[in-house]
Amino acid sequence: MNMKKKLFFIAAFIILLLLTGAWLLFGPSTSFDEKNKYLFVRSGENIQQQVEAQVDTGNIVHFPFIFKVVASQTGVWDKLKPGRFEIKKGTSIFNMVRMLRNNVQSPVKLVINKLRTKENFAKLLGKNFSFDSAAAMQFLTSNDSLLQLGVDTNTVFTMIIPDTYLFNWNTRPRNLLTKLKEQEEKYWNSNRLQLAQEQGLTPRQVYTIASIVEEETNKDDEKGSIASVYINRMNKGMPLGADPTVKYALRDFALKRIYFKHLAVESPYNTYRYKGLPPGPICTPSQTTIDAVLNAPKTDYLFFVAKSDFSGYHHFSNNFAEHDRYAKEYQQALDTLIKNKQKQQD
Repeated sequence: MNMKKKLFFIAAFIILLLLTGAWLLFGPSTSFDEKNKYLFVRSGENIQQQVEAQVDTGNIVHFPFIFKVVASQTGVWDKLKPGRFEIKKGTSIFNMVRMLRNNVQSPVKLVINKLRTKENFAKLLGKNFSFDSAAAMQFLTSNDSLLQLGVDTNTVFTMIIPDTYLFNWNTRPRNLLTKLKEQEEKYWNSNRLQLAQEQGLTPRQVYTIASIVEEETNKDDEKGSIASVYINRMNKGMPLGADPTVKYALRDFALKRIYFKHLAVESPYNTYRYKGLPPGPICTPSQTTIDAVLNAPKTDYLFFVAKSDFSGYHHFSNNFAEHDRYAKEYQQALDTLIKNKQKQQD
C-alpha cells in the first residue's frame, strides 16, 4: 500500500471518528419511549452522585459514560443547582449537558382545585415537590410558622385561591405558601374589597361563606342566592345551620343526609350549635363561588331546600312554614326514590 492510500485511510478513519463523536454528542441520545423523563437534584446531597446514579439506573441515555465525561469536562457539577430537570425524548447529550449547566429547570404546575382538609393539601404538595407530605403538614399545623403569613391553622386556607401555579420543584413549604399569599393579596383587588365592604364582610368572611356555598351546590346561578341566606342569618343573629359544616366537623364528607344525631357533634364548626361563621373555611372555594358571594343579591331569604325534581336546584323561602312545605315535598320524593331503588335491587 503506497503512502497516498495510507493517508487516505487514516484521514477517512479520523473523519469517521469525528462523525461518530458528533453523532454521539449531538444526535438523539435518550433511551426511553416516553414523552419525557425527569432528573431530580435534592438539596443537601452530592449533586454529581445524584445525577450520575439516575443516569446509570434510570434508563435515560444510551451512553451514560459519554454523558458523565462531557458533564465533568464542561463544569456542570460546579454550576448545577437543586431542582427538577426535564429530559425530552430525542434530546442530545450536548443539549442535556447545556440545560444542566445553565440550570434550566422544569417548573411544577401545581393545580389547586377544591381541597377540604390540610391533609388533602399536604398530600398534593408531597406528590409534586421535593419535600414530603409530613413536612407539609408540619408547616400547615404550626401556628408559629403560619403567624408570619397572617393566618393560623384554622384560617390558612383563606390564602389559597384555587388556580394553576408554577413553582420550582425544590421550593420549600414556607416559600410556597408565601407565594400563594402574594397571589391572594393580588386577587383581593380594590374592586373585590369594595364589594366585600358593601356586603358588610371582610375578605376572610367572604371566603369562609364561599367555602360553605361551594359545598352546598354546583349550580353557579344559585350560589349568590344561597350566599344571601347565610348573610341574612348572620345579620339576624341566627345560627347558620349549614349541613356542610357538620360534615366537616365529623370529617365525613360522604354523608348524604344529616340526622339529629349528627347535629350533636361538639365542634366549633357545627353551625347548628354555634352562631356565626366557623373558625375557618371548610374547603377552598372556586373563584366563581367567591365572586358569587361578593355579588350576592339583597334578598329576604332565610331558608332553602333542594327541589323535589332532583334537578340540583333549590327552593328559597323567607319563612319557615313555606320552607317546611318544600322540605316535606323533597323528603317524600327522596323516600320514594329510595324505595324504588330497593325494589329494583330485589
